[in-house]
Amino acid sequence: MDDNIEEKSKGIDFIRQIIDKDNETGKYDSRVHTRFPPEPNGFLHIGHAKSICLNYGIVKEYGGKFNLRFDDTNPSKEETEYVESIIEDVRWLGADWENRLFYASDYFEQLYEYAERLIKIGKAYICDLSADEIREYRGTLTEPGKNSPYRDRSIDENLDLFRKMRAGEFADGEKTLRAKIDMSSPNLNMRDPVIYRILHTAHHRTGDKWCIYPMYDFTHCLSDSIERITHSLCTLEFEDHRPLYDWYLDQLEIYHPQQIEFARLNLSHTILSKRKLLQLVESKMVSGWDDPRMPTIAGFRRRGYTPESIRDFCNRIGIAKADSLVDIALLEHCIREDLNVHANRVMVVLDPVKVIIDNYPDDKVEWLDAVNNPEDESAGTHKIAFSREIYIERDDFMENPPKKYFRLYPGNEVRLKHAYYITCTDVVKDENGEIIEIHCTYDPESIGGGTVDGRRVKGTLHFVSAKHTVPVEVRLYENLFTIPEPNNPPDDKTFIDFINSDSLKILKCCLAEPYLANAKQGDRFQFMRRGYFCVDIDSTENNLVFNRTVTLRDTWAKMQKKISK
Repeated sequence: MDDNIEEKSKGIDFIRQIIDKDNETGKYDSRVHTRFPPEPNGFLHIGHAKSICLNYGIVKEYGGKFNLRFDDTNPSKEETEYVESIIEDVRWLGADWENRLFYASDYFEQLYEYAERLIKIGKAYICDLSADEIREYRGTLTEPGKNSPYRDRSIDENLDLFRKMRAGEFADGEKTLRAKIDMSSPNLNMRDPVIYRILHTAHHRTGDKWCIYPMYDFTHCLSDSIERITHSLCTLEFEDHRPLYDWYLDQLEIYHPQQIEFARLNLSHTILSKRKLLQLVESKMVSGWDDPRMPTIAGFRRRGYTPESIRDFCNRIGIAKADSLVDIALLEHCIREDLNVHANRVMVVLDPVKVIIDNYPDDKVEWLDAVNNPEDESAGTHKIAFSREIYIERDDFMENPPKKYFRLYPGNEVRLKHAYYITCTDVVKDENGEIIEIHCTYDPESIGGGTVDGRRVKGTLHFVSAKHTVPVEVRLYENLFTIPEPNNPPDDKTFIDFINSDSLKILKCCLAEPYLANAKQGDRFQFMRRGYFCVDIDSTENNLVFNRTVTLRDTWAKMQKKISK
């Protein structure tokens, strides 16, 4: 690498440094062609979002091409539902594969021919060992494996048996096709890995045409080659598989992409294992793959996250060579920053208690102007109702408050957002001592937050007019797990032991201002003083349901301030 390239590489990640060098030397004719290759055996999660943003982001920077390819080689675990959800998620994140949507199953015939070629050059054989016996013969990290007793079959016999496997003449697990590499290799992936296995299972695209299916390692590198991928970007768990990736391509003497590994995303208070996520779904610990507590892209979308915020998050965490744990507070910070600029402010009372303003005319209603978004003047205003009877939050009033309590209490004056100053004069309780009414007076001269004598108050409360409310259901979400690393639970516990029992609270008696009456699925708002919320897919014409996307408290920003000091 010359001085100019070295200078250009400063401040960019190691993958882009590799691509810069390749382009400078003319490798791959200075093309850049990446792919995102999910297996359709579950919904995509936030870790996949990192890979999508990397693969597509690089293509946008270098003017290259991007493929979406399904590595659909295991019909027993794959479903059309997963394919459709993945397509929706990748498109929602903003990645554009144009007309390059592929499936490994598109290549089944070509993959079979490659397998026959390996047999013909003496690099693959039919093995009769069972799955358990193959594991036994494989050896360990400290002990070499043993050759299969079927390893020295002739090429003709191997071809004949392989064709009979394809014709369906053997039962599941009766035979496999294995690569002939080195059973003493220090890399266990190189100890004669299985290339094809027998599965008499219908495929979601090819039906019953095939009863043998290629393994992922064999399929992946050859699909990359067929599609003329230049840089095959994988997470670190595939690093030990790279020698096998290269071996298949070298033995077949075909076009050879370069596999490059990067650190996967590990997010605090979260699990990103498909197997464990599936366990949560199947055991009904969550409502489904798109449950807003799930770290799936569908879950984040339903919760109210925007594609812009997720792309921003992926850009901030960057690309590294070593695994690390990212605090979920950073992800929450990214959505706050986005919604702060784009979400309109509204008033919703989650736990209402009635306030009666005794000196306000009983039959009077004022429609006051409320700014939609102070961060965006173009967002305009909307009207809110003010009347003699209003509702405020129950926790915005205390009879015997502690010091530095600036909300409503007997004798104290507070400001109602966009409206007047009120002062508490009395409370009414039921037979159980529960406060059912708070009586106040208002200052008619204090509209808009000012007074004739120039006094100011420290407390500002949100409210809704009692005669002008829209009933809504509100779902408050918290982290699904109570510990930062549920993947590494202490002692003899499992991740299930640390599920947060308070991760969902449903409030059914909330009251919103009329502006929300026409809110549609996916609309996002800031509920003043309560956080950011999104209209859920469960909403109906008669029952508006809101999911809390994130609270207003930005723990990430506070952490950064402490660090900077």
